[in-house]
Amino acid sequence: MRYSQSLIAIITLALVITFGNAYDPSPLQDFCVAVKSLNNGVFLNGKFCKDPKQAKADDFFFSGLNKAGNTNNDVKSNVTTVNVDQIPGLNTMGISLVRIDYAPYGQNPPPTHPRATEILVLIEGTLYVGFVSSNQDNNRLFAKILHPGDVFVFPIGMIHFQVNIGKIPAVAFAGLSSQNAGVITIANTVFGSKPPINPEILSQAFQLDANVVKDLEVKFASKK
Repeated sequence: MRYSQSLIAIITLALVITFGNAYDPSPLQDFCVAVKSLNNGVFLNGKFCKDPKQAKADDFFFSGLNKAGNTNNDVKSNVTTVNVDQIPGLNTMGISLVRIDYAPYGQNPPPTHPRATEILVLIEGTLYVGFVSSNQDNNRLFAKILHPGDVFVFPIGMIHFQVNIGKIPAVAFAGLSSQNAGVITIANTVFGSKPPINPEILSQAFQLDANVVKDLEVKFASKK
């Protein structure tokens, strides 16, 4: 089958646009400092922008990542997020940052980021980290023990984890390839949804007794 040059050009353009819009939209000016919604009921894939002439240094500034987060919780960790909600100047920039503090034997329980790849650098302590590939790749585990100065990458969408296997607190910083990476914590999402998923469905999916699932749903519902 022969295609005209115009049809080939249209298909090529469509592919370019599809790949070009796969992640955060690219800026069309120097910056696009985010502001709150201008009109009730109107939603934007990202944030509205203020007039660039009204931008100021504080729009690109955040202070506080030198302070440890509170790890006095069930998972013994804390994530301090610095995304477009904290730094409005990140709007359209396709990048954000987190600080993660881990108490001894604390963990960042398995999450996935639907909109970003994560690159993590360990500053203090010892972490066991890893991610699991998709079903198509036979759910392979990629894991390493990290020491200060080590770096590990969690590809976009992959379920991953970090565990402090040391006897002292650990600190890591991570960059994410989105102004708003999103986070889906697997256990909280599956067992703590509102309304809860039918226990019989989860019982079959996880090969657990339905009463165990009900207990888990009660436990995770109380954390919301």
